[in-house]
Amino acid sequence: MNSTATPALTSLLPTDDPLRTELHNEVHARPSARVRLPALIVFVAVLNDGVSREMECEHLRRLPGQQDLPLEHLQGNFARLRFEGHTLKWERHTEYTRYSIVQPLPESALLGAESPDLLGELVVDADWLRGIPGRTVAAIELALVNGDLADASALMASAQRWFDGRAVVASQMGNGHSWALTQFRIGSNGFERMLVVAPDGTTETRAGRVSQRLLELETYRLMALRGLPVAKQLGPMLTQAEGALADITARLENKSASDQELLDTLVSLAAGVERATAESSYRFSATQAYYTLVGQRITELREKAIPGTQTLGEFMQRRLSPAMATVTATAQRLASLSERVSRTSDLLRTRVDIATEVHNQELLEKLTRGQEMQLRLQATVEGLSIAAISYYVVSLLLYGGKALKGAGVPVNPEIAAGALIPLVLWGVWRTTRRIHEKLHAPH
Repeated sequence: MNSTATPALTSLLPTDDPLRTELHNEVHARPSARVRLPALIVFVAVLNDGVSREMECEHLRRLPGQQDLPLEHLQGNFARLRFEGHTLKWERHTEYTRYSIVQPLPESALLGAESPDLLGELVVDADWLRGIPGRTVAAIELALVNGDLADASALMASAQRWFDGRAVVASQMGNGHSWALTQFRIGSNGFERMLVVAPDGTTETRAGRVSQRLLELETYRLMALRGLPVAKQLGPMLTQAEGALADITARLENKSASDQELLDTLVSLAAGVERATAESSYRFSATQAYYTLVGQRITELREKAIPGTQTLGEFMQRRLSPAMATVTATAQRLASLSERVSRTSDLLRTRVDIATEVHNQELLEKLTRGQEMQLRLQATVEGLSIAAISYYVVSLLLYGGKALKGAGVPVNPEIAAGALIPLVLWGVWRTTRRIHEKLHAPH
């Protein structure tokens, strides 16, 4: 096929979505390591809150030969730095960053050794390890060694000597292709230890997958447990808030407090509940997500029990499940409290609305009575106005009669004015009525 085939195929497609390549390559973003046995993996996971990618890149540049490490090399959230005889893998996640150093295992730490010193021949400077930016959330010494899996009792005895004679948690993985052992305890140097025993001929790819699953399993376990202190801290607040809400509901039912007093108390309670929800919702959601990943990694191990020893999955689930149940119950309790506060607010709002409607009705009734009184007063005023107008009209007629009498007309002004009073009254009243009819007539 000639070199022009690729452009021809590309031209057959519509324009790529801007995220197509990034999303397609996400499956290759964190490839599994290839580990040659016997090997030691020094793993450190630190919380990266407040730690920028630039700060982590600057720290990686302090390694020998990495002075010119470009920042662009860390843009994919994954980088593997290769050195003579060892490698260092950097991975940045949402909340934490992982550093994995893969180096040869000291001969003094092979299977059969008693509580060996794994960090005595650490390939990176101890000050560099100590100076990793962030706060440590997990630190693991994972040793991968060759061993005979056929004699389970001898293998377990050697492994327990390796762990200083203490009880261990162990599993056969992948239907028996290797053993994984640990104590889930932090040692005096701040690291917890894990041991993987695999037969001769184990491929580097398989050893890399096993180590990655174990390291992720422990990291996800610790990250999932970060929700437990939050849940415990919220417990007393939730108890107090639930009691306060019950008191508000009782006072609302018994009408033993004013609406304003209840509203002030309820608003304060609602604000506290919403603040707690805002502060803990992400942590609780993250806890559930990490717990799901723990379950997936346990499933991927395909564990098989070793007689007389608890498996990693059983140990983890028995101790992790109660903590996760506490977190779940607290999250549900907080959500339920928020809903109850909302319902109580609706009840109080309904009561306030009813009281407002009653008050408005009373105002309308008062306004109606005032209008009726105004109408009666207006009718009275109109009656007086008719009398007054009639008085002035009769007075004018009287003056007119006197003028006629003075002119020699034989008329008695007083008698004529008195006789015209009924006619004047009727005329004024009739004129007033016509004015009313015109004002109230539809336009």
